[in-house]
Amino acid sequence: MKAFWGFIKKEFLHIFRDRRTLLILFGMPLAQLLLFGYAVRNELNRADIAILDHSRDEVTREITGKLLSSGHFQLSAWLESEAEIEEVFQRGIARNVVVFESDFGRKLIREGRADVLIVTDASDPNMAQILEGYTANIIREYQQEWQMRNRMAMSGVGGMTSGAGGLAASGIIPEMRMLFNPELRSANLFVPGLIAFILMLVSAFLTSIAIAREKEMGTMEVLLVSPLDPRQIIAGKVLPYLVLSIVNVFTVLVVALVVFQVPFRGSVILFSLLSLLFIMTALALGLRISNAVRDQQTAMMMSLAGLLLPTILLSGFIFPISNMPVILQYLSHIVPAKWYLIIIRGIMLKGVGLEVLWMEALILLGMMSLLFVVSIKSFKIRLE
Repeated sequence: MKAFWGFIKKEFLHIFRDRRTLLILFGMPLAQLLLFGYAVRNELNRADIAILDHSRDEVTREITGKLLSSGHFQLSAWLESEAEIEEVFQRGIARNVVVFESDFGRKLIREGRADVLIVTDASDPNMAQILEGYTANIIREYQQEWQMRNRMAMSGVGGMTSGAGGLAASGIIPEMRMLFNPELRSANLFVPGLIAFILMLVSAFLTSIAIAREKEMGTMEVLLVSPLDPRQIIAGKVLPYLVLSIVNVFTVLVVALVVFQVPFRGSVILFSLLSLLFIMTALALGLRISNAVRDQQTAMMMSLAGLLLPTILLSGFIFPISNMPVILQYLSHIVPAKWYLIIIRGIMLKGVGLEVLWMEALILLGMMSLLFVVSIKSFKIRLE
């Protein structure tokens, strides 16, 4: 029995001396708890909203003030015409637009009703429904306050009976409109995200493991003593995954269009070029990870924690980035899948071109260039 307890003690000591095991035991669960705890949020937090006010009277100003003071919205633009609505959605300036009709306040007081149009970007159907619900509820709350205020004013001048009857019939009538995904099909949200996830899996995850396997099996020594220079070795390891990733792009795209009937409103050429840019960025990430590790197990851990989880949680694939804490919003900027998701949703669902997506394309180009330079510079021509 003494030997048994000695064996258990030895196992504990072995675990506590192995940093990688401690990282798996304590580091990864803590990181996942924090990421999921902060990223998985359904409440609305400071969403961008634009206002198109044809009336510009006291009532519309009060409703706008109530929307912005709720803490759920922040004003991103004042619009001058309906023609600007689709553009602010395409450029990502706003997720929600509130349109007040002309003579809004006068119609509400004299005719007992006034119309307000709530237009929502439904490329993310879950967020669109939340935005629509919050906006309608705030307007409904204002209407109740307005009616109560006017009843009290009328009762003060002896018009309580007749005034109450007229105000009971009054109301602000919200009309809802969804753009880019009016049927609120979830496939339109998840399928573009799956394209990014699959490309990251094939390009970065498998590349990092494949090169780490060469080191672990000792075959990297054969490559290092061959006539090939480091750039040729890297190119030879990368090209097969590049070709397979390109095939994957179009395979997944065809399935998305045919099986899930996801719309494709933009340029196929632009989609292909920017997808190639993302694939190259992901391959560069895989190379960087492979250069930093010695075995497949470590490569898998780093790829899982550093690539796949951020792609799911911090790219906007499932959870809106705008709802996350500020520190996670800044952290999401270094996740390549975030920028690629903006690109493919913009091309597929909104039909936008490079004039809108140039910044995302430049960011991916900068990431790819930096990662390839660092990967080539850090490639060891001698094994330790």
